Amino acid sequence: MKVIIVGCGRVGSELTIQLGKAGHEVTIIDKRASAFDRLPPGFEARTMVGLGFDRDLLDEAGIKEADAFVSVTNGDNSNIVSARVAREYYHVPKVIARIYDPRRAEIYERLNIPTVATTTWGVKQILLMLSHPREEIKESLAGGDLFRMRLEVPDHLIGQRVNSMNADGKILVVGVDRGGHGFIPVASSAFKEGDIVQLILHRDAMEELDSTLAPVGEH
Repeated sequence: MKVIIVGCGRVGSELTIQLGKAGHEVTIIDKRASAFDRLPPGFEARTMVGLGFDRDLLDEAGIKEADAFVSVTNGDNSNIVSARVAREYYHVPKVIARIYDPRRAEIYERLNIPTVATTTWGVKQILLMLSHPREEIKESLAGGDLFRMRLEVPDHLIGQRVNSMNADGKILVVGVDRGGHGFIPVASSAFKEGDIVQLILHRDAMEELDSTLAPVGEH
């Protein structure tokens, strides 16, 4: 995949490194040449100095052949202008912009430009952790609306069908770790002693999960 990244700050540089390690062809743009010092010595990524909405620079960067465009500078206006140029002028298939102001994020979503609203995501994450401090939370998804969790199966669920833990639109068991080996459950799968469950949970379903995990009589 050919990817153009605008902004070589903490996010842009790390994204460039991870994509490069995965074998993707990355070009990263920043208005300051010194920003590329964040990249490790000898790291193979094409670096270009300039603005992410400069069409001449984008043409030189090969945007017409790009599969994805990501703008993650520290300025909302720069990010959205760059993203709109990539989407509306060059028709890049995948365009993503980072937005700090959550009020703007909804507006830009209407322009069919996916945004990563770091402020909104952070607030949702903190609120959840304050009200439900859980070591089991491994990852947040979809801007903080979904969470991937890893839980030990409680004794009272041993022998029960794995899908008995599911709740339509709220909780979904996606995998079970049994004795160091994992499997995706089917309709007939049942929990055994020592099982570890991997599930996806909607942030509004935490109380429902707690009720499911509580022993009978403690609901």
